[in-house]
Amino acid sequence: MSSPLTEYQKDLVQATWDQVVPIADTAAGLFYSKLFELDPSVKPLFANSDMKEQGKKLMQMIGVAVKGLDNLGELVPAVAALGKRHNTYGVKPEHYETVGAALLDTLDKGLGEAFTPETKEAWTITYNTLAGVMIQAQEAA
Repeated sequence: MSSPLTEYQKDLVQATWDQVVPIADTAAGLFYSKLFELDPSVKPLFANSDMKEQGKKLMQMIGVAVKGLDNLGELVPAVAALGKRHNTYGVKPEHYETVGAALLDTLDKGLGEAFTPETKEAWTITYNTLAGVMIQAQEAA
């Protein structure tokens, strides 16, 4: 799979993620608050989750994906496996749109002025590409 991102866009995503890492716990809280606000029907999917631990897993997974943009050949199979696992959690393909919106909102709040329109575009392309891989894997499983 070739990257839909330009080198500059990939660099933007990686550089802005480096700014999120120090505030990862806060960002995870913002993300799940926004996700549950946008779609309260997903909240029961997390009923048995320790949300602090879930937030750490989310931030780690995004970190791995952002670093993996340098090597899509290795990243895509890992993202596809994650998509397949989402079947067991009750995730539906339509949830990915809401997750993307919550992610972009979190980045906007967490990065402030650094979340420029071109940064938002780079993150949108990144998320949509990886979500597409997960949805395809989930539907094939």
